[in-house]
Order: sequence, then structure tokens, then C-alpha cells
Amino acid sequence: MQIPADAIDGNGHVNNVAYVQWMQDAAVRHFDALGGTPLTVEAGATWVVRSHHVEYLAYGFAGEEIEVRTWIANVRRVRSLRRYEFVRLSDGKLLVRGETDWVFVEIHDGQPTAIPENIAGLFHLVDEPPAA
Repeated sequence: MQIPADAIDGNGHVNNVAYVQWMQDAAVRHFDALGGTPLTVEAGATWVVRSHHVEYLAYGFAGEEIEVRTWIANVRRVRSLRRYEFVRLSDGKLLVRGETDWVFVEIHDGQPTAIPENIAGLFHLVDEPPAA
């Protein structure tokens, strides 16, 4: 993706909030691509964020091309840990790494619920980032 000008903050580089938004966007796109969204509707449940952890390692600037990588590190009874990397394509520099602890909850009451096997089975678990 190309870093848009509206993601740049007063310091002249990507605002930290933009990375969190891109993490969520990548998670949704990945889950959709796996065919997970209709399964959550069928289950009467959805994913919500329990926590984000983001480590900012280098600056990104408007117009730069970056690659957003995401993968699933683990799936537990009601939670799943997803990791991310943002890499600048021109020099391969790792700009940001992060993770989100997602919780599977019932839509009607927001209570955590067990992740069904047909959803958990969509995820190929990876400890380290997949090769580019």
C-alpha cells in the first residue's frame, strides 16, 4: 500500500493511530479472504479487540510503499492472537510490528464464547512472520 498524505501527523511521519487502523483493516481483510465472515454471522458472534501492542521502530512517510503482513500466532478457547509487520518496500526496513488479542463474543450480549472449530480451523498458525 502507498502511505497516504492524510496519515501523516504534525511530526511529518505516519501517525501512530494510522498503524492501529491499518492493523484492524488487515485483520478484517484477511478474515474475509479466508471466508470467515459468513461463519461468524452463522455463529451469532463477532470479534472484538481485547488489546493492541504496537512497537514503532522507524518512521514512514507519505508516498512510500509499505507491505502489511499479518498472521495468526495462536487460537485459544475464546481468543486469538494476530501479529503484524509493516515493512517499507524500498529498503526492506521494518517500520512497525504489533499484535492484537482478539476475543470472540456473542453478538446479543457481548459475552466471550468458544471459537467454533470451523472458524478456528481457518487459521494456519505461525509463530514468526511469513516469508515475504
